[in-house]
Amino acid sequence: MFTTQNYLVASTLDEAYERNQKPKSTILGGCGWLKMGRRAMSTAIDLSGLGLDNITETEDFFELGAMVTLRQMETHEGLSAYFGDCIAQSVKQIVGVQFRNGATIGGSIWGRFGFSDPLTLFLALDAQVVLHQGGVVALSDFVHMPYDRDILTMVRLPKRGQRTVYLSHRAAATDFPVLAVAVSETEGQRIAAVGARPMRAERVLGTDEEGAEVFAQRCAEELDFASNLRGSAEFRAHLCRVLVRRAVQALEEV
Repeated sequence: MFTTQNYLVASTLDEAYERNQKPKSTILGGCGWLKMGRRAMSTAIDLSGLGLDNITETEDFFELGAMVTLRQMETHEGLSAYFGDCIAQSVKQIVGVQFRNGATIGGSIWGRFGFSDPLTLFLALDAQVVLHQGGVVALSDFVHMPYDRDILTMVRLPKRGQRTVYLSHRAAATDFPVLAVAVSETEGQRIAAVGARPMRAERVLGTDEEGAEVFAQRCAEELDFASNLRGSAEFRAHLCRVLVRRAVQALEEV
């Protein structure tokens, strides 16, 4: 469990940002993973009073505030109507409903965890993040940025008519994924995101003219994999070929 000397419920983003510049200050998300550690903070900064817990649909985007919970995403009718069941599929194995009622998309994306299911899916959806100081940044760029003291305020999902499939392999239900795969297609473009390699997710770009088997093999060859207690690098490369092929074939049947 973390400890803190001060607890600040921020009244504005500017106040939260200013306080976050101080050493050992920490922005609180849903605290799902933060509470598992032993971090000692000078100030814990709570964003829950800033109205960042809404999902808004515009002409070009779905905008998810940083404090939107995974459960809100899972059950949101507008997201389901536009993107199908891929969002629900990407979070349904994350611990349980009680956990997903607290875990936030801002914390999930900011952490850039290698095991993150939402990060894998949102990379395939070509998502963007909105930073308080840094502005709009493509998620594909954000995953490679170093951690700093900016604040992630929103995640934006572009409305491009994507057809998307999310698949993962787990050794046991609700465990971390051994490998996670999301494949989306729109206007001839194909994006495959592969996560839990066990490093953070990466993308492979292609077109829908490339056969499922060929594209899956290319993904396995272009991406790096490593071993940990959940599986070997060789097993993950094999899973990549299998899951990417299945995802592309599922899209072909839609």
